[in-house]
Amino acid sequence: MNAIPITLSGAEKLRAELHEMKTVHRPAVIAAIAEARSHGDLSENAEYDAAKEKQGFIEGRIAELESKLSNAQIINPTQLDADGACVFGATVDLKDLDSDATVTYQIVGDDEADIKESKISISSPIARALIGKYAGDIAEVQAPGGIREYEILDVRYV
Repeated sequence: MNAIPITLSGAEKLRAELHEMKTVHRPAVIAAIAEARSHGDLSENAEYDAAKEKQGFIEGRIAELESKLSNAQIINPTQLDADGACVFGATVDLKDLDSDATVTYQIVGDDEADIKESKISISSPIARALIGKYAGDIAEVQAPGGIREYEILDVRYV
């Protein structure tokens, strides 16, 4: 499997979720299964079936998190030396040339993308249009409503 780029903060969030799954959720579902078993007949025991289904979800998520972390290429944006270019981990200030609105995005991995936190996925159309460009350049983004143009105001590695 190829290395999956992820920022330092994204990797920490995945580690925290993995720790919670292993130390909180897994023991809780084991206790729920034991409780449901104590009620007797398992063939018509909805509590048991629900607990087993939840256990399957938790174990699947643990395996997924472990896989992502083992294949992660952790990148610390503060240690990037890209000479002002838009690269993975960079924080970019943009000006929409149609509306004059300014926005700030950080280019992150697919798993940590969250538009509410102004984090966009490296595989998103806007990030793909920004990669390799510098402050002062114009990025053309293919949007559902047509091509949008953004001027890159600043590129920071924070």
